[in-house]
Amino acid sequence: MILREAFQFLFAMRTVIIANGEPPTADDIGRWLRTGDTLVCADGGARAALAYRLRPQRVIGDFDSLSDDELRALAQAGAVLERHPTHKDETDLELALRYAATSGSDEIIILGALGGRLDQTVANVMLLAMPILAGRRTLIAAGEEQTFLIPAGAPFPLFGQRGDVVSLIPFGGDAHGIRTDGLEYPLCDESLLFGPARGVSNVMLGNRATVFLREGRLLCVQARVADGVATDEQ
Repeated sequence: MILREAFQFLFAMRTVIIANGEPPTADDIGRWLRTGDTLVCADGGARAALAYRLRPQRVIGDFDSLSDDELRALAQAGAVLERHPTHKDETDLELALRYAATSGSDEIIILGALGGRLDQTVANVMLLAMPILAGRRTLIAAGEEQTFLIPAGAPFPLFGQRGDVVSLIPFGGDAHGIRTDGLEYPLCDESLLFGPARGVSNVMLGNRATVFLREGRLLCVQARVADGVATDEQ
């Protein structure tokens, strides 16, 4: 619940997407899926929805990961099945994100986007930079970790608790003019360069921190540490 508290009351239109990576846990579902959310599944992510007896409004993909029986069950539960050709340029998750953005969602939570094939995991994280998502709060959630982009130009608040681990990673190039407040290792109008791992494993000093950067983008991975003690570096 690191960012959930901050998002919960700010945005009226909210979409939760279940992708076809490592399935979300029951805790993930309980933490992020609220009454009134639009639930969208990217192809095989619908299998997790069926397992938890959820009723997605829409399932999007080429359906190469779902059986005919599963597709029938989804349709009988009221889901719109949006089928795309197998030979396409977009991944199923990309199509689901485009649907969420064009439907007017201000906040998009992606579950089941990590694990499995490394290429798919990396590509799913890269999708956070899609231009159509600009101005929308979009994050990948898995267990105690959330991953999201911090854009340049305005202070970005982080919410959590003392001891939470915050990694700031330059995304797509160098990031400049970074200032942080509320983190154990402060940055004072400094740069993080694309490649080196200097921004990994910072620590929150309290329940709120702030990150600002003048130029570039930062990928932020924020993890709750149950005992308030950061894990060792790899």
